[in-house]
Amino acid sequence: MQSTMMDVPLTVAMILRQGSVVHGESRVLTWTGDGARSATYAELGERTARLAGALRALGITGDQRVGTFCWNDQEHLEAYFAVPAMGAVLHPINIRLFPEQMAYVTNHAEDEVVIVDSTLAAPFGKLLPHLKTVRHVLVVGDADLATVQADGVEVHRYDDLLAAAEPVFKWPDVDERQAASMCYTSGTTGRPKGVVYSHRSTFLHASAICRGDALGLDPLDRVLPVVPMFHANAWGLAHAAVLIGADLLMPERFLQGEPLAAMIQAERPTVAGAVPTIWNDLLQYARGHDVDLSSLRMVPCGGSAVPRSLMEGFDHEFGIPIRHAWGMTETSPVASVAIPPREAEGEERWRYRLTQGRLLPEVEYRLTGDEGVAMPSDGESVGELEVRGPWVTARYHKEDDEAKFHDGWLRTGDVGTIDPRGYFTITDRSKDVIKSGGEWISSVDLENALMAHPDVVEAAVVGIPDEKWQERPLATIVLREGADTDPVDLRASIEERFARWQLPDNFAFIDAVPKTSVGKFDKKVLRQRYAEGDLDVQTVPHD
Repeated sequence: MQSTMMDVPLTVAMILRQGSVVHGESRVLTWTGDGARSATYAELGERTARLAGALRALGITGDQRVGTFCWNDQEHLEAYFAVPAMGAVLHPINIRLFPEQMAYVTNHAEDEVVIVDSTLAAPFGKLLPHLKTVRHVLVVGDADLATVQADGVEVHRYDDLLAAAEPVFKWPDVDERQAASMCYTSGTTGRPKGVVYSHRSTFLHASAICRGDALGLDPLDRVLPVVPMFHANAWGLAHAAVLIGADLLMPERFLQGEPLAAMIQAERPTVAGAVPTIWNDLLQYARGHDVDLSSLRMVPCGGSAVPRSLMEGFDHEFGIPIRHAWGMTETSPVASVAIPPREAEGEERWRYRLTQGRLLPEVEYRLTGDEGVAMPSDGESVGELEVRGPWVTARYHKEDDEAKFHDGWLRTGDVGTIDPRGYFTITDRSKDVIKSGGEWISSVDLENALMAHPDVVEAAVVGIPDEKWQERPLATIVLREGADTDPVDLRASIEERFARWQLPDNFAFIDAVPKTSVGKFDKKVLRQRYAEGDLDVQTVPHD
């Protein structure tokens, strides 16, 4: 028996229509360093129509790719909606990749038009001669167009094109399974891989993260997506805010603790999302300055495990709860959120908050052990998490990576446990877990414990070769300014939480933990620095 329901496609144009018509009075604000410029969602809708018309005039008539080389700002948001809604495919280019990687992903995606922020025009201009498919560049702002030149490429001013375009555009009917946008992985273990999101997956993901079991957005919120729009579609925050009618506060290039504090104090966002390194920077700044962060009711945080010390700092000192979330570029990205059960209190509540959370209902999950054997969800059995669902990728763009997929499931590379209530806890990445004497040591657990020390700003733990035990943990430590803590004190501070054989023997003090293009600890760089003898390692023998 067939249902009687209408088969109405779920598209990015539907999100745009809801935001610009129903919530036309809501606003997008872009921080300038001294304040914020703003536009209503109704004005956003008109400018989005003008951009679509301008792109059509430049020859974007089908599902060609339109790249963006931008910060989080109003113009980037205009492209976020105009490009998919007109039937083309948006490709936000990760501006923090190495130049060779940026050229690779642009050529691999076959971008024909690229929209570039004026402050990024010079570095993009150096890249442009290596881009094989780009025919047009649209420069936002007052950059010197002479810095963006290459044979066969036409360069335009973004605002001039919009001013010349019509304020109305006839949006085409688009199949909801058609590509809407694409993001590339950060390329930490090889070349970046392209994930192509559909209109349907984008709409479903945006709707889901508005729900209470995820991020719980509503029309009264003002959302600050510090996470870049080129990083897994800014975790879906931009789409979700426009869909629900929440204001958007765009940070542009002002992503450090001091400007973020000024931005939050002036524009009063209620929800803000970023990786732990960003929130750690803000916390360190706020501790030393008179800063009002009280508008924030909730801070979703992910990208890597959130240390308890960071959560406690925001909780106890500023009354701001960090909500731990987990996902990947391949999962759109939000797949799980850590909201404790209602009866959990005290340490039990903290235990749930520090997990990666419950997998959302749309994301099916399982744990697999050696040779793909299913592991029980008992909170103790350790395995690799595999997921599938309507916003989980089934393959990579123009790639045949069978090792990443298993019988229709995505292998996440995250190793951990799932308890009977569905809470997932990562104990490590499969490539970062330390095997010492045949037993596993969690680098994540060691890092979180070390970062609870009052003198430690950052800690990253990697495995290094050991003749007797195969591998032993090396703790690389960033101390707060003026601290003189030594390895003996650091190890003593965590010894009650670990078995003796799990404790690090080796420590190295560094100026900063190297980061990937999306702000995660880049452990391959630390392992390389150790191999090259570039770390001053201090060994503390066990008793």
